[in-house]
Amino acid sequence: MNWCKKIYLPRSIISKPLYTFRTMSTFVKEQISVNSKFCSGNGDLVGINGNVVDVKIRDEPFTQGEQKQHKQWFHFRVSGVKETEIIINIVNAGDVSFPEAYSNYNVCASYDRKYWFRTPTTYDEKSGIMSWKMTPTNNQIYFAYFAPYSLQQHYDLIGKCVASKECSVKSLGDSLDGRSIDYITMGTGPKKLWAIGRQHPGETQAEWWMEGLINRLLDPADAISRHILKHATVHIVPNMNPDGSTRGHLRTNACGANLNREWANSTSLGEVYIAPSLERSPEVYHVLKQLDSIGCDFFVDVHGDEELPYNFLSGSEGCKVWSPRLEKLQNDFGAAYIVATPDFQVGKGYDIDEPNQANPSMCSNQIAERFDCLSFTLEMPYKDTIDMPDNTVGWSAERSMNFGAAILTPIYQLLDQLR
Repeated sequence: MNWCKKIYLPRSIISKPLYTFRTMSTFVKEQISVNSKFCSGNGDLVGINGNVVDVKIRDEPFTQGEQKQHKQWFHFRVSGVKETEIIINIVNAGDVSFPEAYSNYNVCASYDRKYWFRTPTTYDEKSGIMSWKMTPTNNQIYFAYFAPYSLQQHYDLIGKCVASKECSVKSLGDSLDGRSIDYITMGTGPKKLWAIGRQHPGETQAEWWMEGLINRLLDPADAISRHILKHATVHIVPNMNPDGSTRGHLRTNACGANLNREWANSTSLGEVYIAPSLERSPEVYHVLKQLDSIGCDFFVDVHGDEELPYNFLSGSEGCKVWSPRLEKLQNDFGAAYIVATPDFQVGKGYDIDEPNQANPSMCSNQIAERFDCLSFTLEMPYKDTIDMPDNTVGWSAERSMNFGAAILTPIYQLLDQLR
């Protein structure tokens, strides 16, 4: 037999991506695999049984203040699945920091890591397993808790600011892993407006929100942006936690510090009030140092909430400085934000702290106390919003960006009253 003779196969066989040529008569289906070894990846393979894929979420480092190991964020890729019905199980969903968050939640999925859509998801409280079933149209598909915002995207955002004559960009210092804590200023006016995001790195909504805010501020045709930049200077830290963002954490930095519990003046761990330090939380240390040197007339700390299907703000009512002036400012701001976008509401949110009972180690409380200014935490959902649902994408990266851009309207309306 002449083994060198050319063999011509039908084009329909050659183009099948799910099969590998082994012999002239044997084709083997590509094996399903799971990988999370990339920026913000989190999801370890437990096992594959046929078309059922079991994955678990990795623990974050031990958090001293809260005396626990957080986990909740996931982001992984499944390959070898084109036109194959698969069932994905997150087997330790019941052991995460906020298991209730997975009720009435639909997972985010993407083929190209740009467009993220939702796929129907179930959570069984008894077994603690979260599951979804789908038949991918491509050979690889990514799943995530929310649309990721990678460190490369962050650098692209910073690069856009560096290239603009409207911005000044510098590093305030380094994180524990040696990453830059990037700081942007825009405008020339005397009012000092601050926005920070992603203290909790898995709350990627926050940096999408920041991109929307920055894009609008950079728009020379936007009259509100031009007015604000003439009368105020905007200080922005779009990613407070680059280490946790890269490591695939929900809540903590490289050493396990929950940055939004490290803003206090006291180091009493018995009260869970922790001061920022270069050893545990250099991210907070450097930003707070800059705040103290410059001052603050308005402050927003942007987050994502695991359980509540609303956009809302959490104010500083429990702070010692809370006054009729701050109460009116916060109420007027909320009313103006609702007019700017129906994605915002004020009826649902966290319980309000009793007078003088605010936790001073939380960022927005500490800033209110330090500067006697309007200061609040802004929350966005992982789930879809009840008030303005979108069955295809849910609350999304694009909606977060629009929500960030919209905040300039209430700031414009209250600018003269901020101090």
